[in-house]
Amino acid sequence: MSLCPPYAPFFGFAGVASSMVLSTIGAAYGTAKAGIGIAGLGTFKPELIMKSLIPVVMSGIIAVYGLVVSVLIAGGLTPRNYSLFAGFVHLGAGLACGLTGLSAGYAIGIVGDSCVRAYVHESKVFVSMVLILIFAEVLGLYGLIVALIMNSTATSLDVCT
Repeated sequence: MSLCPPYAPFFGFAGVASSMVLSTIGAAYGTAKAGIGIAGLGTFKPELIMKSLIPVVMSGIIAVYGLVVSVLIAGGLTPRNYSLFAGFVHLGAGLACGLTGLSAGYAIGIVGDSCVRAYVHESKVFVSMVLILIFAEVLGLYGLIVALIMNSTATSLDVCT
């Protein structure tokens, strides 16, 4: 059995796709869910809309994490001399970033929607909303860090180069 089978890049490309697609789905959900809350807030207090865009911006950052990991994995893909080990590591890196981005986007969307609606009635909610959103965002950041470590491992330990 060859260490560099011709189907090995499939797993690397699956990592690219899972990182980008899953983190983008999380970001889209977070943006949509928080946007619904902002639309509800805008009917009562339009002056608070700009301050309430924080969950939408944080959701967009989740998609950037997935984009960064996808570009790095795609940069390490070569048509020849690509080992099965590198393919599996790249798949794991893409899944790590994508799934944490998906969960972070969901968390940001739900917290953003609820807190923005509560912000209409009580302005003290704003600081706690930002803190909770930071903790939700950090989930995606952890996935990015793990994916970067895995990607560097795949390039340093590749047996075919």
